[in-house]
Amino acid sequence: MAQPSQGPLTNPISVINPKFCFPSVVDLTIVKKVLTITNGNFAVTDANGNPMFESKGSLFTLHDKRIIYDMAGYPIVTLRQKILSAHKRWQVFRGDSSDSKDILFSAKKSSLIQLKTNLDVFLAANTDEEACDFKVKGSWFQKSCTIYLGDSSTVLAQMHKKHTVQSMLLGKDTFAVTVYPNVDSAFIVALVMILEAIEDLPGQKENKTDKENKVIKEAGNY
Repeated sequence: MAQPSQGPLTNPISVINPKFCFPSVVDLTIVKKVLTITNGNFAVTDANGNPMFESKGSLFTLHDKRIIYDMAGYPIVTLRQKILSAHKRWQVFRGDSSDSKDILFSAKKSSLIQLKTNLDVFLAANTDEEACDFKVKGSWFQKSCTIYLGDSSTVLAQMHKKHTVQSMLLGKDTFAVTVYPNVDSAFIVALVMILEAIEDLPGQKENKTDKENKVIKEAGNY
């Protein structure tokens, strides 16, 4: 991945918890189990394969919901899709709460119709939402994105999807994420999961056989 042009952030970007801000670059692997009855089940590991986070979700509720846990089993945040939202807005709450007083941030598509993947992210205190606090830009077709501080050129993290035959045969989607120094890793993981949830919608999913053939072809080109 390309390295950001700016130096390390002077002030940590902590949205969920400052303990997830590290002084050096953090490389994460996010694995989603795709061949399951439930949706939103992820496992997150660091560069050494050590578990960092996991999430569990369910399709059979009024709201599509996922909860991210630390490796002690403590719920860090709850990701909840807002119903009847034209821009596919997701709200993120502290712990396992769904109470409005516990909202940390929300994310939505920048526009109803867009060729590339763009999300606007607003902190709970930003109630007028005239300007976003963070922005996600990328191409879901190419399975890659960059997360910026507001509308600036300051890069906080980058993600791309790994295409391997093994992942496809095991029914898993694998994402490589680079989180830059002093940026909340749990926040970045939550954004990647929201991005995946917004884009992985009924009617946008590829036919399973077509998807398998595409992945096998792409893996053979690496």
